[in-house]
Formats: sequence, structure tokens, C-alpha cells
Amino acid sequence: MRRHLLAMASAAMLAAMLAAVPAAAQLSPAEKVMDRTVDARFEASVALLHKLVDQNSGTLNLDGVTKVGVMMRAELEALGFAVEWKPMAAVGRAGHLIAVHRGHPGRKRILLIGHLDTVFEPGSPFQKFVRKGDFAEGPGVGDDKGGMVVIVAALQAMKAAGTLDGANIDIVLTGDEEDSGSPLTIARADLIAAGKRADVALDFEGLVTQDGNDMGSIARRSAIDWTLTATGKTGHSSLIFTPDQGDGAVNELVRILAAFRQELPEPNLTFNAGVVAAGSSASIDPSGTAAAAGKTNIIPATAIALGDFRTLSEEQTARVRAKMERIVAAHAPGTDAKITFGEGYPAMAPTAGNKALLAALNHVNRDLGLAEMQPLDPLRRGAGDISFVASDVDSLAGLGTLSSGDHTPGETVDLRSIRRQAKRAAILITRLSAERAATTR
Repeated sequence: MRRHLLAMASAAMLAAMLAAVPAAAQLSPAEKVMDRTVDARFEASVALLHKLVDQNSGTLNLDGVTKVGVMMRAELEALGFAVEWKPMAAVGRAGHLIAVHRGHPGRKRILLIGHLDTVFEPGSPFQKFVRKGDFAEGPGVGDDKGGMVVIVAALQAMKAAGTLDGANIDIVLTGDEEDSGSPLTIARADLIAAGKRADVALDFEGLVTQDGNDMGSIARRSAIDWTLTATGKTGHSSLIFTPDQGDGAVNELVRILAAFRQELPEPNLTFNAGVVAAGSSASIDPSGTAAAAGKTNIIPATAIALGDFRTLSEEQTARVRAKMERIVAAHAPGTDAKITFGEGYPAMAPTAGNKALLAALNHVNRDLGLAEMQPLDPLRRGAGDISFVASDVDSLAGLGTLSSGDHTPGETVDLRSIRRQAKRAAILITRLSAERAATTR
């Protein structure tokens, strides 16, 4: 009996150990070629990343963004894509690179999304690629030049395996993701149109890890700017709160912000007042620089706050916006206030279709011998370009490189992540491309 119990315990331990190990690889011959090709071309991928990073492409460096577009055009045309540059002078930005590859009619059309620009303008002291073994520093090395390198590496692997020929792939690389041009109806028109034609959208911004585990991004929250302006009667401070003078602009602004804090909170929502100015006169320019003048013994006439709020669905956006408007409209005595909202980035909700895409990626992970990726909490991601198409097409984000310190000097990429992300992408795109489209687009 004792031996029997020990045998049962040993069997249970063995089963638990086996469950913790990814299933044996089940790659097809073509997928094995992709696996080997990504490894064989790894140093070439790093060299491409080096070249892209050393060309400054801060969003407002229109010439630099265009030059990075030229580099990416060369890579994609060599793979058989028809490439077009769409100038965006109408919104004060360089433009977008759009590439199209047509394969078997009736098969799914896959949209790949990335961006050419970075937050580092030519005046930044952080300008060059510096490799440090398995890591590299540089402006945009992860966000999003690393992502573009993953796209190229995946497509090159597909080409080597013969699976690119039959694939229907659209690529949109925007030139102003970090600081979008306005109006967005123009700046994102080409991306939105590509999303309406697509069956699947894959976004190549950065991979996120949690407790050392790669995570899958099936949702991203919106980002909507707001401007709150409160006004009141000015006069001597000794008359504040009297029936004739009222509460003053600052107290009206504070009332509203305090009510936001009390009444708005709900799951997946954040809201923030980022810049505030108040006084006898006050202003905040488009760059966020505030100016104000006044005295301690004068009731301020104007108070302004700029902020944003972020939601997980368009329904939540509408609900929260309506709450904010109702709070603003309940004016304190002797004051007035108004709130206006910017265009903003929409939300990418965690739909059933997005969850199915992550399941497909996890099938790839099992076949590659990689651990399963759990859904990432959307509170850990900011807004992104994929959100403009997520209401029209099943979407998955976070297929770019793993990096740290994004948007700050010292941004660092884990070069090893190019390998696993490119392998994942090449096999996932190949498998999706072999499926028939649900409808003719």
C-alpha cells in the first residue's frame, strides 16, 4: 500500500512537471524553415535596426521620418511589396508608408501596423544606436524601430519558406504615431481604410512582460484630451463667496476636479489633470506651457486645466464624457465653466475575436516550444494606432520587441526578442493567410 501511494505521488509529480513544460514542437516543414531563417538572419536584423535608429525620425523631423520611410521601402520592395508614400503635409506631418502584397484571392487579408517616428527630435542628446551584447540602446530602438525590424524579419522568413507568395498582406507604417497630425480624420484615413479591408490586424509595438512572462495584448485603452475652463467675477478677495461676487474661478475649477475624483471612478477608467493655470489672466498654449498673472488679494477671473481620460470601450467613453459634462454644468455661485474634448485615440476593446487571435498565437507558441501568453491587463498599455481599426477587424497588439525605458534617454531593447517575436509573427501570419476570408473585401 505504501509503495502504491508513493508510485501515485511520483506519477502526479511527473504529470505536473510535464504540464509546466511547453508541448513538443509541431512545426510544418515550411515553419521549420522560418524558424531557421530568423536565426540565420539575426545579425542582419540587428544591422537593419542599427541603421534605422541612427537616422533621427522625431515626429516633427519631417525629413528624418521620410528617410526612415525610404529605408523601409527598400526592405519591403525587395520582398515583392508594392509600396506607396502618402504625404501628410495637410496635417503638418511627413507621411505614411503603405505597402501591399497580393497572393491567393479569397484568402484572409492581414494588416500589419507599425510607425516610423519616435519621440526623440533632432535636439535630443540621445541619438545613436549602441550595442551592449544582447541589448542595445538608442532612440526608438524599441518603440517602434524594433517593431519594424520584427516585421521585416518575419516577412523574410516567410519568403524563404515560400509562404509569402500566397499571402495577402497590407502594411501601414505611420509617420506620426507619437504626435499625430490633426485632424485625425485625415491623419488616420489610410489606416482606417486598410482596417476596413482587412480580416486581421497585427500591431508591432512593443512586447510587454509580467513577472518574466511574455504577455498578449488583446485590448488597449483610449486616450482623449480635455480642456476645462472656469470663469468667475473678479474683485477684491474680501468679497469672495458673497452673493454679488460668487465663488471665483479657482474654486469652481477645484469643485469640478474634486467631483471628477468622487464621481467618475469605475473599472478600466483613468483620468488626470496634467496642467493647471489660474489668475486674473491665464492661458495654456498647445505645447502645455502655462502662463498666469494675479494677486493674492484679487479673486481670479479665469482657471484652466488640461487633462486626459482613458477607457476600454467606446461605450465607456460616451458614458464617462456625459458624466464629466454634467459635473461641469452644475456651476458654483457666480461662476461659469465649460469642457471641450479633443479628437483622441479610440479604445481597442477585448473582443471575442481578439481573444481568438491570442489563442491562435498560443498555438504557435506551443509549436515553437514557448510558454503560453496570458492576456495583458489593458491598464498596462497606452493608446496606439491599432485602436483606429479595432472596431472593424479582429486585432492583436504587442508583436514588436521587448524594451525598457521607452520615450526616455537610455531606451533599451532586448535584441534576443527579435528572434522569438519574428518567429511568432511569421508562423502566425502564414497560418492566418492560409485561411479563407469570411467575406469578400
